[in-house]
Amino acid sequence: MAVCRGQMAAFHGMGPGASAPPQPAFFPTAAAASAAQGHGQARGQADVEPDRPIGYGAFGVVWSVTDPRDGKRVALKKMPNVFQNLVSCKRVFRELRMLCFFKHDNVLSALDILQPPPLNFFEEIYVVTELLQSDLHKIIVSPQPLSSDHVKVFLYQILRGLKYLHSAGILHRDIKPGNLLVNSNCILKICDFGLARTEEPDEYKHMTQEVVTQYYRSPELLMGTKHYSQSIDVWSVGCIFAELLGRRILFQAQSPIQQLELITDLLGTPSLEDMRTACDGAKAHMLRQAHKPPALASLYTLSSQATHEAVHLLCRMLVFNPDKRISCADALTHPYLDEGRLRYHTCMCKCCYNTPQGRQYTSDFEPISRQLFDCTWEDSLHSVHMVKEELHRFIGERQRGNKVPLCINPQSAAFKSFATSSVAQPAELPPSPVAWE
Repeated sequence: MAVCRGQMAAFHGMGPGASAPPQPAFFPTAAAASAAQGHGQARGQADVEPDRPIGYGAFGVVWSVTDPRDGKRVALKKMPNVFQNLVSCKRVFRELRMLCFFKHDNVLSALDILQPPPLNFFEEIYVVTELLQSDLHKIIVSPQPLSSDHVKVFLYQILRGLKYLHSAGILHRDIKPGNLLVNSNCILKICDFGLARTEEPDEYKHMTQEVVTQYYRSPELLMGTKHYSQSIDVWSVGCIFAELLGRRILFQAQSPIQQLELITDLLGTPSLEDMRTACDGAKAHMLRQAHKPPALASLYTLSSQATHEAVHLLCRMLVFNPDKRISCADALTHPYLDEGRLRYHTCMCKCCYNTPQGRQYTSDFEPISRQLFDCTWEDSLHSVHMVKEELHRFIGERQRGNKVPLCINPQSAAFKSFATSSVAQPAELPPSPVAWE
């Protein structure tokens, strides 16, 4: 990692023999430390909130830290062991490019990338993003009451952000409450694009099935489809919608097969047409089971907030056949979300604003991406070393002409914990898909 020991005492205002105040997790590089001081942006470290871990997953660790340039709290995501194999480092590069590509209020994006060390020592990446205080999972399991207005404004923002992602040709592939960040003003942002990829237009090209946390995994994934679409994300949103209404996981199974059983308990036995893309083993399993009638009326028992409009929209999302499942764009036109849209754009969004004459509303409440996310760069990278070089160059170009560059501070009180923090262990990850055949 890039280290600037010679600049540290000057930057942190420490003289010889002075007692060391808490050190931040990262700081301006040697070349820029004096520039940061000149701008008067460094705060006294005694006022800095301690750095702490706030989450980790399959591909990264996230800490809450202070940006020494302006004193703001931000999230610092560490992506360790990036260059283990070609698939892994391409995935990290893809996620990094996506974070730099996104420009939407309901999608998390990169604020900065820490300056990497020389190429020979380049093994991990640190990305700075906006810090949000909580996530939807923590809110759902908390004793905090959730009104109908809460549910509507959360669901509206999820679909608004997902519509943007889908318009850019991106499948998130791991939509779940823990990947939906929320701040104290109920602003929601979709995060964690470690499993995201672009759509595959060729239906005969196989796509990995090891995606989506099991409770939010769509029936076509559970039944071993080799190709899937944006509909898998919509299914996940439907599960989250039901979870917001009932304050419990809708399909909480111990295994993928049991997951499928719970889904058919609610939706009924699917037709052969609805199982068109399923693998033969999954079809055979389904046909051996006793026929089940639909039980969608049970959705009304989720809570008193499960009104006719709510259940109608939920039923459009929780459709077994992905081709018949509602899209994000169409879901946003459903009457159930009218109040959520009004509340969001009346007092929460950045796209509308107040004037002396009254509230000025944007002409496009749910904007789409102006361009598709380009992934053709992957085709020319055939080795780990090629990816490493290109990724190092990409980060360098991103920093050119931007703010004062940052690097990790090895004298931070949290450095040892941060340096050794690792991603989730295999036992903590979602179960793999069923090997039907």
